[in-house]
Amino acid sequence: MQREELQAWLRLTLSPGVGNQSARRLLAALGSPEAVFEAAPERLHELVTPAQAQALSQPPTGLEALLERTWSWLQAPADGLCHQLLTLGDPAYPADLLQLADPPLMLYALSGRPLPHSEGPLQAVAVVGSRNPSAQGLENAHAFAHSLVGQGFCVVSGLALGIDGAAHEGALSAATGSADTALWPTLAVVGTGLDRVYPRQHRDLAHRVALQGVMLSEYPLGTPPLAANFPKRNRLIAALSRGTLVVEAALASGSLVTARLAAEQGKEVYAIPGSIHSPQSKGCHALIRQGAKLVETVHDILEELPAASSHPVQLGLPMAPRSEETDCDAEAANGDEVLAALGQEPCTLDTLQARCGWPTPALQARLLTLELNGQLSRLPGGRFQRIGMA
Repeated sequence: MQREELQAWLRLTLSPGVGNQSARRLLAALGSPEAVFEAAPERLHELVTPAQAQALSQPPTGLEALLERTWSWLQAPADGLCHQLLTLGDPAYPADLLQLADPPLMLYALSGRPLPHSEGPLQAVAVVGSRNPSAQGLENAHAFAHSLVGQGFCVVSGLALGIDGAAHEGALSAATGSADTALWPTLAVVGTGLDRVYPRQHRDLAHRVALQGVMLSEYPLGTPPLAANFPKRNRLIAALSRGTLVVEAALASGSLVTARLAAEQGKEVYAIPGSIHSPQSKGCHALIRQGAKLVETVHDILEELPAASSHPVQLGLPMAPRSEETDCDAEAANGDEVLAALGQEPCTLDTLQARCGWPTPALQARLLTLELNGQLSRLPGGRFQRIGMA
């Protein structure tokens, strides 16, 4: 993109009172931002209101400063990342967003590699929820995101505190060390300019998301975290995803806005139920009453959205040294050593570790996967019980 073209795009986005719909109408009729500003006043009055035509007739305040800032950001990135600016006609502009009534005129993108040409809908699931979740909610968000990436999906969220952050972390953990990942394990849509990170606590997470996945924003560089920006960006989270999973949400949660927008766009909506006494479960319960699918394991999502890849990421765990006895038990448990070690009666983590010899982190991760797959349940006292035993 040449500097003059960038200036015209920025001017169009900054013109007061000219929203995405009006700008799209102008572009459809005149062909380019440059042509919009070269058009005769009479032609502009045929396409937009008098107030909008007046706004387009003169450069908006701050244009030159933003142009310099954006041009420098695009030309000389100092963070080792790929800085891109996607306009409506760009081949890499996400096809999903073109279905919106008001697609962003421009998208700012940060990633470890250039975004490829868009070849259809993104194979993604949004995972969203409360900024003040329970410990179980954080665990669920992390685990579901990890499993979804393992099935070839990209996890989309908003980089907020709480569930969003846990979802991004879970997605990144699934991609670490695997060469057979989806194009991106996770994508963060933010409500600020990409030269800012909000919340500040997620500065490191934002860098890792950009390095392994993608950071997207429709807001110009320097845009602060204004409250009105976040509900607006939620429409992009919903549009970029084949379905939206709400992990925990109070009745006033912004994640319910994302779920509503997803439903309005004809997308699937999923919700994880919780305690009837927890305020963080009431939003999910409301969604379920309204028709969202109740989700207990990742397979409940895959029933509606088959795996995005015929070769999903294999999230293998370190295997303990195998004995002949272990081989026999594993065969009896359809090849799973942990289920074989669990046997027919409930037992504790320590007992399981003594039986199978796995390192504690690997064993805990495997137990969580089995729980999400509906193959075991957690009981009071830190015990585990197999489900569906023959």
